[in-house]
Amino acid sequence: MAKPLLEVHNLKVHFPVKSSLFRRSRSFVKAVDDVSFEIFRGETLGLVGESGCGKSTTGRAILHLLKPTSGQVIFAGADLAALSGEELRKKRKDLQMVFQDPFASLNPRLTVEQILSEPLQAHHVGDPDERRQRIAEIMEVCGLSSSCLKRYAHEFSGGQRQRICIARALILKPQLIVADEPVSALDVSIQSQILNLLQDLQEEFGLTYLFISHDLGVVKHLCSRVGVMYLGRLAEIGSAEKIYARPLHPYTETLLSAIPVCDPRVKKERIILRGDVPSPVDPPQGCAFVTRCPKALDICRTERPALQKAAEDHYAACHLLR
Repeated sequence: MAKPLLEVHNLKVHFPVKSSLFRRSRSFVKAVDDVSFEIFRGETLGLVGESGCGKSTTGRAILHLLKPTSGQVIFAGADLAALSGEELRKKRKDLQMVFQDPFASLNPRLTVEQILSEPLQAHHVGDPDERRQRIAEIMEVCGLSSSCLKRYAHEFSGGQRQRICIARALILKPQLIVADEPVSALDVSIQSQILNLLQDLQEEFGLTYLFISHDLGVVKHLCSRVGVMYLGRLAEIGSAEKIYARPLHPYTETLLSAIPVCDPRVKKERIILRGDVPSPVDPPQGCAFVTRCPKALDICRTERPALQKAAEDHYAACHLLR
């Protein structure tokens, strides 16, 4: 069996909470709390969940844009936490990110040519002529005209800016791209164009994606496997086909019930959750979803469920599977 390109083991990201100016932190926001998964070369893993569940923090911690509190991130056999600063910098060529807001992630003082040239210069790739050729090639691949190279980010539409961000991520020929809600800030008509572009680029360059989103309709279109997060933990993970056909975790069922149906003749039962999401500073002792789960058992309040295998490539952290 092929080895995973990316392995995440027991990843935790905790942020200290200061109670006052002169007192030390005694509590922590558990943004990511013991998350583990794998991504195989050439596949797309979707990471979904409502706002604040920790999916974006997970993506940033994988790339070490945020330092993990504990856990391992192993990329192509190398433990990123064990690398020195210079070794990690060199490894970043293979690990790139596309951010949610295409305007905020582009330097307004630089032209498109300067934006795309920066990564090449930082990693000492090619001479000036080779860099210009590489920039022209990647612009064409991403559906942009080379005549735009002297323009600034504010002169482009949202969809064009996101194409520039994708071109910047591709310029160093990475193996893995973390796409953090790359279409959520765009119009629906533009979303489909960017999603199709990501799929075309994956086929052409053999890319591997971690696709972070709150839109399960988009994830179903793009991803081969799906991980569902709630309050910093993985509730369910497996093949997209199995999760959409037969969700095992009550939270996954709730998310899927919220996907709109285009046919007005089809009646779909919507599951409405009651109560609020618990504080990540003081999560429930047992299952993170216990305070809102309509199927909660007594054991759910006291014992934290582990991810357990329910079928081939389908795992869920739920006591109902016992």
